[in-house]
Amino acid sequence: MAMSSGGRGKGRAVMSEINVTPLVDVMLVLLIIFMITAPMMQQGLEIQLPETAASGVSTSEEPFVLVITRTKKITVGGVAIAASDLRVRLTAIFEKRPNKQIYLQADKSVDYGFVAETMAEIRAAGITNIGLVTLPKGP
Repeated sequence: MAMSSGGRGKGRAVMSEINVTPLVDVMLVLLIIFMITAPMMQQGLEIQLPETAASGVSTSEEPFVLVITRTKKITVGGVAIAASDLRVRLTAIFEKRPNKQIYLQADKSVDYGFVAETMAEIRAAGITNIGLVTLPKGP
């Protein structure tokens, strides 16, 4: 696109096109950086959930999830809790919460006895709605 730069009849023309090559280069570099760093941003605990054929439960509030790892370590929101302190901590947490519901996410290699003991401690803390988190069973 050419435009004249002054009076009529002068032979000079000014080009007003934008060079997009540097912009494309910067965008490609940013894309590569985000593609490399995105998998590193995932945080969490490695557990293997059991698979069942049951359907999921919908909830309107942020769920409270208690995780039992393969090494029988109990965590809530990334914070480790000792099994002996579980009842006291849960009572304090759920004292002001209107929805007394908890989701238990246990690794499938944890023995049933430990999960049952944990559920008993949850019930002793006054929480009667306990949901077990599983993965859907494959075909």
